[in-house]
Amino acid sequence: MIKKIVLTFSLLLSMGLSAQENELTKDTIAKLKGRVISVHDNEPLQSAHILNLNTVVGTITNFDGKFEITATPNDTLFISYIGYQSVKLKVTRDILKGNELEIAIHEKSVVIDEVTVKAHKLIGVLVVDAKNVPEDKYSRIYINGLPQAYEMGAGRSSYSGALGAIFNPADFWYSKLGKKPKELKRLKKLKEGDDVRNMMEQKFNREVIMDYLDMSRKELNDLLTECNYSQSFIERASDLQIIEAFLECYENHNALKKGQVKQERIQLRDTL
Repeated sequence: MIKKIVLTFSLLLSMGLSAQENELTKDTIAKLKGRVISVHDNEPLQSAHILNLNTVVGTITNFDGKFEITATPNDTLFISYIGYQSVKLKVTRDILKGNELEIAIHEKSVVIDEVTVKAHKLIGVLVVDAKNVPEDKYSRIYINGLPQAYEMGAGRSSYSGALGAIFNPADFWYSKLGKKPKELKRLKKLKEGDDVRNMMEQKFNREVIMDYLDMSRKELNDLLTECNYSQSFIERASDLQIIEAFLECYENHNALKKGQVKQERIQLRDTL
């Protein structure tokens, strides 16, 4: 009788510990260790970017290509390195239980676009040459009641009236993103922490932004164009600058929609 009681108690204890372990594995934040290498030669990649898309926590690899980052099961890691294909990795319980994860990434094939160089007739006299240099047609505008200022270009959408209400990218994405507070919160978080902010300053591929916003590159460009950012800015700005530009546009559009400011109160502040 005693043996049966002990056996039953041991079995129950074992089941309890097993359930507790599974629960901890599911909810507890763990430290994930890994190493990023090149597929081509298995050499470690120093300063590769590792970003947890769920928690918006980032880090970079050291001289040996190694990194540590906090994660939980079902988090998604975004791994990127200049000149290499970016990859997404879904974190599983097995990965978190392992000693060290090795991530091999491929080099990226880059197609160089044709570049047209236009010459300006300069004679070496500053007063004369200054008149011959093309002027920047973009200015900065300021909306009364808001602290932000942003670029204003000559080109805007050709849609107007009823068509404008349907095809205006700013209206469309304002409505869509208003239903996605988590994505906007993560986007804002990208520019708050020093580590992630520095990381986004070095990025120019828009991949993280497009992932958060569920937006294609063309859609993002169209939206920023509608927000009066110049094509020069859209093409050359870092991901951090694009994030700030997008959030600035969204907040301004939000204020206009809610009637906090009026469209006609937009006024020119200064010229670049």
